Amino acid sequence: MSLPPRFNFAEHLFGLNRGRAERIAYIDDRGTLSYGQLEDRARRLASALKAAGIRREERVLLLMLDSNDWPVSFLGCLYAGIVPVAVNTLLTPDDYAYMLDHSRAQAVLVSGALLPPLQEAMARGGHEVQTLFVSQPVGALPEGALEFDAAIAAAQPLAAPVTTASDDPGFWLYSSGSTGKPKGTVHTHANLWWTAELFGKPVLGLTENDVCFSAAKMYFAYGLGNALTFPLSVGATVVLMAERPTPDATFRRWTEHKPTVFFGAPTGFAGMLASPRLPAREAVSLRMCSSAGEALPGEIAQRFKAHYGCEIIDGIGSTEMLHVFISNRPGDVRYGTTGKPVEGYDIELRGEDGRPVPDGEVGDLYIRGPSSALMYWTNREKSRDTFQGGWTKSGDKYTRDADGYYTYAGRSDDMLKVSGIYVSPFEVEATLMQHPSVLEAAVIGKEDAEGLTKTKAFVVLKDGSAATEEELKAFVKERLAPYKYPRYLEFVSELPKTATGKIQRFRLREKEKQA
Repeated sequence: MSLPPRFNFAEHLFGLNRGRAERIAYIDDRGTLSYGQLEDRARRLASALKAAGIRREERVLLLMLDSNDWPVSFLGCLYAGIVPVAVNTLLTPDDYAYMLDHSRAQAVLVSGALLPPLQEAMARGGHEVQTLFVSQPVGALPEGALEFDAAIAAAQPLAAPVTTASDDPGFWLYSSGSTGKPKGTVHTHANLWWTAELFGKPVLGLTENDVCFSAAKMYFAYGLGNALTFPLSVGATVVLMAERPTPDATFRRWTEHKPTVFFGAPTGFAGMLASPRLPAREAVSLRMCSSAGEALPGEIAQRFKAHYGCEIIDGIGSTEMLHVFISNRPGDVRYGTTGKPVEGYDIELRGEDGRPVPDGEVGDLYIRGPSSALMYWTNREKSRDTFQGGWTKSGDKYTRDADGYYTYAGRSDDMLKVSGIYVSPFEVEATLMQHPSVLEAAVIGKEDAEGLTKTKAFVVLKDGSAATEEELKAFVKERLAPYKYPRYLEFVSELPKTATGKIQRFRLREKEKQA
C-alpha cells in the first residue's frame, strides 16, 4: 500500500463518499448530518477560515464537545491546509492558556458551553488569537467572535482542497499529561489513512452498514479513529454524545440509536457492568466492542460477553502512533492479553541493555509503523527519546508468550521491583478486580521501615458491597505468586484519574510520601 506524494485526507474522505450524499454520517444530540452536508459545511468552513486570515499550516485550536460541528471543523481545517489542534474539553484555563501559547493558534473553534474557560485562558495568556468561531453559543458572543453556523452559511464552499503532501503536518493531538506538561504531538495527513487501512478495515471489519459509537471523545487519538477516520472511510454512521460517557448516558444511545460497534475503555466497561440499569441483551444491537486506553482485565471481558454474547476486542495504541498497533481480533480473542501485532507494524520488547528479550520476560515496548507522529512540537529532547529512527518508544512494558500474544505488564515508570523481581501493578489490580466486591483498584510501590519496596493497593468497593483487608490479601495470594500480593491495602471512595480515565498512580505515590 502506498499514497501519492500529494494527498489531502479530507478530500480523500469526501471523494470516497460522494456516492452516499444522502446517507447519514453523524447523529448528535441535536440532529443528523448527511455525507453531502458534511462535505458542504466543511468546505464552507474552509472558506470562512481563509476569509478570517488564517493561512495554510497555521494552527487552530479545536475545543469542542462531541457534536456534528466537530468533524465539520476538523475536516474543514484539513481541506484548507490549516492544522487543527484538538484539545481535551475537561481541562483548566491554565491548560488552555499553555496550549494557546505553545501552539500559537491563530483561531479557536469552540463550543459555546466551553467559552468561559477559554476566555479566562485568553485573558491569562500572552498569545493573541485572531478569531473565535463559536458553535452553539450560550448568550451573547464576545466582541469580534463569529457564530459558527452563520459563518458557514455566509461562505461559499472552497472550490478545491489546498494541495498538501501526504507527509505534511495535518493535525496535532496533545498527550494526556499524566506526568509533566502535555506534549503537542504532530501528525500527518497520511497517518489517518494508514490507521484506517491497517486497523479500521482489516481488524474491525467495519462496513457502511455499521453504526459506530465511541465513549472516548474525538479529541483523543482513540476516539478520533473510532468516530471519524474509520467509519467515514467505509461510509458508516456515527453516533456522537456531548455529555460525559456515564453508564446511563451510554445505555441511552445503545437503546435509542442501536449502534452495532461500541468503543470504550476498561473503566467504562466495569462501571456499566456494575450498573443495575444495564440493558438486556435483546435491547441492544451490538455485534462487537473495542477497548483501549488501558489493558482490559479478562474478567471484565468475560462477564460482558456472557451478558451480551459480544466480544470486546482489546488493543493498545498511543497518541504517538495515532491508534491501535497490537490487538485481539474478532474470533481470535485471548482474554487477559492485548493480542498480536496489527499487520503493518513491527513490535520489539527490549531489555535495559536495549536488546530484545526472550519470550516470557518483561521488556520495554517499541513500535515501528507508518502512522508514527513526526515529533513533539518544540520538545527536541523528548522527541529524540521517543522517536528513535524508525522506532517509537511507548513507555509501556509487555511480555510475549510462545504463541505470539502480548500481555501488558504496566507502564515503565509504574513497574515495581519487589525483592529484586519485577511486579506488574496491572496484574495485581486485575486480580483484585476479580473479587465480586471490588469495582476498581490501583497498585503502587510503598517503602517499608527498612526502605524496601512492597506493593500497596488502593481499592474502591462496589456500592453496597463489603470486604476486609485480610480477605482481599488472601484472595490475591491464592491466585498469584506470594511475593505479588499487596502488603498494604487501603479502601478509598475513588481513584485519581486523568481526563482520559487513566489512573494517575503518581498521585497515589505523592499521597504516600506526604503521609
